[in-house]
Amino acid sequence: MRKVTEIASYHAHIYFDPATGREDALAIREAAAERFAARMGTIWDKPVGPHSRAMYQIAFEPGLFASLVPWLMLNNRGLSILIHPNTTNQKRDHLLDAVWIGPPLPLDGEMLPEESEAELAGAVNTTPTLNP
Repeated sequence: MRKVTEIASYHAHIYFDPATGREDALAIREAAAERFAARMGTIWDKPVGPHSRAMYQIAFEPGLFASLVPWLMLNNRGLSILIHPNTTNQKRDHLLDAVWIGPPLPLDGEMLPEESEAELAGAVNTTPTLNP
């Protein structure tokens, strides 16, 4: 059995269509930054890495999972969101151990390594002012 301590952090990838969903995606980003001590990643208006649609990520510590993920479930604005752990196997993290909010989207698993260092959440770049 694997141990939960393998999880160094989580990513939430918020996907959007730049022509029709960017405003909703940015509203989620702003609201999440007001509520959670997390790291907001770069906004990509095109597919990047294994991701098949424009997106940004929210990186967060395991301790935030129980509040951030339910908040995203209730506030996804109809967008697809991939939540995955960060362990030493990015391929498994994205393709097998992930959960989706909204419709799942295709990922290019060939771009993901099976062995790597587990990524920490990184420095927080938000200053929450509201409760989740």
